[in-house]
Amino acid sequence: MITDPPLLVVRKSFPRVPADKLASLKRSQSGHLVDAMDGRGALDAAIKPVDPARASFAGTALTVETGPSDNLAILGALSVARPGDVIVSASDGFRATAVVGDIVAMLARNNGLAALVIDGMARDSEGIAGVGVPVFCRGITPNSCVKTGPGRIGLPIVAGGVAIRAGDAVCGDRDGVVVIPADELDRVLERLEAVLAAEAETIAKVAKGVKQFDRIAEIMASGKVRYVD
Repeated sequence: MITDPPLLVVRKSFPRVPADKLASLKRSQSGHLVDAMDGRGALDAAIKPVDPARASFAGTALTVETGPSDNLAILGALSVARPGDVIVSASDGFRATAVVGDIVAMLARNNGLAALVIDGMARDSEGIAGVGVPVFCRGITPNSCVKTGPGRIGLPIVAGGVAIRAGDAVCGDRDGVVVIPADELDRVLERLEAVLAAEAETIAKVAKGVKQFDRIAEIMASGKVRYVD
């Protein structure tokens, strides 16, 4: 390259998810949200909460892209974050060093962040558990990273196999993290009501002793199944 790239490229302004819509999302399990999006939307299964007892959240994605073993962009994002944001970091799935720990979690708490979601590693799991901010990552390692950049903040990323833009809705619980694109949020919320109603109806039937779904019973009794005994 002729010149060195900037340490950080930052987009500060983007629409946040309204509080009433976040409240509706937070009342739902991650699986229900995925069902409302035709069965997809969750980040890679390896990205799980550091503390399953403090895993439930809903917020607006503040996207971050770091290099492997670097967290300058994550720390820089704290300067542009608003209360209720979720820093979602594409850290190349790098597993040799951690890019967040208990101190970064404390800074996130002090800035009113709803959660930290890292497609990479964390450290200081005991300390993170005491902070109270949900932190999701691929795993735990004591190894530390550098703060040198370059990195990007507020621009489109791919984390955990999912394309994410700043302003998308991000939700999490013990099962994992789900991203809802901002331009699909109203449709997903509308479908979510139907998903929750169908789930409640099904649970009520099973609780009364139903042993099999009608559709599955029909398939098992049809000519589409060949029994060999």
